[in-house]
Amino acid sequence: RIPQCVCVRGEFLLLLINFPYLRSTVRPPHIVFILADDLGWYDVGYHSSEIRTPNLDKLSAQGVRLENYYVQPVCTPSRNQLMTGRYQIHTGMQHQIIWPCQPYCVPLDEKLLPQLLKEAGYGTHMVGKWHLGMYKKDCLPTRRGFDTYFGYLTGSEDYFTHERCYDIAPLNLTRCALDLRDGEEVAAAYKGDYSTELFSQRAVSVIKKHNSSKPLFLYVALQAVHSPLQVPERYLAPYSFIEDRHRRLYAGMVSAMDEAVGNISLALQQEGLWDNTVLVFSTDNGGQTVYAGSNWPLRGRKLSLWEGGVRAVGFVAGPLLEKPGTVSRELIHISDWLPTLVGLAGGSTGGTKPLDGFNVWKTISKGFASPRQELLHNIDPLYSDLAPSEKNVSLRGDICHTPVKGNADSSSPDRWAKFGFNVSIHAAIRSSNWKLLTGYPGCEVWFPRPGYNGSDSGVPKLGPLKPIMLFDVEKDPEERNEVSAQFPDVVDYLLTRLQEHQKTALPINYPDDDPQCDPGPTGAWGPWA
Repeated sequence: RIPQCVCVRGEFLLLLINFPYLRSTVRPPHIVFILADDLGWYDVGYHSSEIRTPNLDKLSAQGVRLENYYVQPVCTPSRNQLMTGRYQIHTGMQHQIIWPCQPYCVPLDEKLLPQLLKEAGYGTHMVGKWHLGMYKKDCLPTRRGFDTYFGYLTGSEDYFTHERCYDIAPLNLTRCALDLRDGEEVAAAYKGDYSTELFSQRAVSVIKKHNSSKPLFLYVALQAVHSPLQVPERYLAPYSFIEDRHRRLYAGMVSAMDEAVGNISLALQQEGLWDNTVLVFSTDNGGQTVYAGSNWPLRGRKLSLWEGGVRAVGFVAGPLLEKPGTVSRELIHISDWLPTLVGLAGGSTGGTKPLDGFNVWKTISKGFASPRQELLHNIDPLYSDLAPSEKNVSLRGDICHTPVKGNADSSSPDRWAKFGFNVSIHAAIRSSNWKLLTGYPGCEVWFPRPGYNGSDSGVPKLGPLKPIMLFDVEKDPEERNEVSAQFPDVVDYLLTRLQEHQKTALPINYPDDDPQCDPGPTGAWGPWA
């Protein structure tokens, strides 16, 4: 029996809480997820950057800014965890990215986010960078839950020609070939179109064509702001004050991306979808300092397990938020989006393998405490820091140190051997306010703040790294004060947790290049097996 009430908005929401059988009459929200590529922590206006991002600033100010939000330190692993809701150690993808000629993809027995939303009645569309494997057709976005797809399959390419050049090791040759598809067909008609604009235009087209009576899931994985540093000249005009040419190009690329996000949100409003939309913005990893990105004042960069590699720019926007205009400092991870968004959709995660992500909608929308208290950043026994160095990239100096092994101090590997975890392995775990790193975490530098020469932007003198390092990242997000010697019990506990996670890890799947991948001089990158 439905109680009588005057159904103004607040009372109607109260009705839904107390009488959940009424929820079936509420329309599932449209979900738009925008993923930037290689955007640094310092590279948005609301983090006091010299780069102007008026659309990101406005949307995030009206939504909920996620300031304790984490992703993985490199492209493929972040996208993998977004799509599966599972740590990369549980999919065998804990090492690096998928290169164009490697014959593997996200395991086909993993049920991905778009498949779950499709089962919940959503129209599912993807625009942009896939980078989750494409060696055979079953790996393609259109075979993994997306109704439509427009974008590129590999990890990077030219923004205008849409060609990817890659050294095919077994053939001892470099192949440059087109990588752009509309559905499963090669899209050869877009040469000269700047990808940031091209992808935002396609996203707007999807929105305009969508039947608003059906819930929409739109995943826009922008190429921006990944290298190469390319942008139309008109985006550079506001940045004539930036002396570093590469930083100036990068800033223009960020502005183009910001404009794209603004165009997508405007289209949602113009088409009458915005009032029932949840828009998520995230980057996939920390900024790549070699290509002019900045994570200031965080330590490290893309590919590292320092905060500069894994702490992400992110926010949620839209009228469905119950506490808009707030900042959340609750712990959230990219693997949390799958259970969160499927929950919002009224769908089920029953068909997935065990999830590592949590439903954090109440944390984001209502300001509740996060159900996540621990976060495994990664465990990668094969790690090597592949960030370009000064020797092969004439953009910015690479001042990272060489890994130091076997220091004779309180963090000596022998001291911790009883926990069964090999502390020479590249790994990191976060628990509450504590973060433990083992092995070589990657480039350990605090890269200077762009355009500043003061004492606050200089690179401090670094001592030797330890095989085990502990930081209180709530008090010390810049990871300047290593405290393992002061808190041995915390170290003991976190090493035990790493060992427990390692026991559940699948063997790393990272095959050699398959020479059959070669598209030939006139072909395009795509499935070959």
